[in-house]
Amino acid sequence: MKLGIVGLPNVGKSTLFNSLTKAGAESANYPFCTIDPNVGIVPVPDARLPLLGDFYHSKKVTPAVVEFVDIAGLVKGASKGEGLGNQFLANIREVDAIVHVVRCFEDENVVHVDGSVNPMRDIETINLELIFSDLEILERRIAKVARTAKMDKSAAKELDLLQRVKAHLEDGKPAITFETANEDEAAMFGSYNLLTAKPVIYAANVGEDDLADDGASSPYVQAVREYAAGCGSEVFVICAQIEEEIAELDEDEKKLFLEELGLSESGLEKLIKASYRILGLMSFLTSGEDETRAWTIKIGTKAPKAAGKIHTDFERGFIKAEVVNYKDLLESGSYAGAREKGLVRMEGKDYIVQDGDVILFRFNV
Repeated sequence: MKLGIVGLPNVGKSTLFNSLTKAGAESANYPFCTIDPNVGIVPVPDARLPLLGDFYHSKKVTPAVVEFVDIAGLVKGASKGEGLGNQFLANIREVDAIVHVVRCFEDENVVHVDGSVNPMRDIETINLELIFSDLEILERRIAKVARTAKMDKSAAKELDLLQRVKAHLEDGKPAITFETANEDEAAMFGSYNLLTAKPVIYAANVGEDDLADDGASSPYVQAVREYAAGCGSEVFVICAQIEEEIAELDEDEKKLFLEELGLSESGLEKLIKASYRILGLMSFLTSGEDETRAWTIKIGTKAPKAAGKIHTDFERGFIKAEVVNYKDLLESGSYAGAREKGLVRMEGKDYIVQDGDVILFRFNV
């Protein structure tokens, strides 16, 4: 899973990236300090893994990972090359979802690129730049398809789709809210890889005072939540400065620090949960003496496809999957104990893998 972190300059974007990844991207109180996209690989927090690792005395425990890409601050006119321009819009095309950091705090010591704090204006600025960039792609595609549309039925169908998507974007609506008429249209639409077709998670960056009540008393946060609800986006409240402090602590210190702030989880945990929800993801587990590991798959994935995440041979030669829920396994005291209780099931090709399944795949190639 790859998430691109975007936002206007000085909204706390690189501070958040640093705290999430401890990658040390330069963070400064001026625009465009992030000249190259910074990439950080972050393990997905999963309390089940150490429990299973201890249960099997595994030699290593391997979590699922998220790749974060910190993309330079966008400004008005980015799609036309303003600021650092199109090269950064190109970086966003490679991600699965966009994390849009929105400034919801007042601080006279941190300049705002537009002179004042206004989350809705900031969201609109970024959205418009992404829409303009998408329109450029559509216009190029329309020019190409229009040449053959009069003689080719499939080109004529695509031209019709392109023109409808273009009109939708020109209305100021993101591509993610466009409805395709059938599967063929959906496949064509997906091939355009439009920026505004990507799911968005809004990170409302607040001051420490607004963190304890999850931004409930902040009119800025409420405005972001109302907007996100209208376009099917996720929102999580974060204080990038606090996250930076948390990142320096070990696990025990982190737990105490969060308790003192009245928080049950870190911003990283909130973000990963939101990204799993919006992308429709979950994890199944494999466990044994050599390794305990989490594997990220789409919700609704069948057993052979899940097996293919581990190795293509597992999918090609899939026979059966031995499946037990991790809680049932731990409570039974041993794999043999779980089997005696009838908690280990043999599942076939049509089995839909569930979150928290511990699976042993049987295959033959």
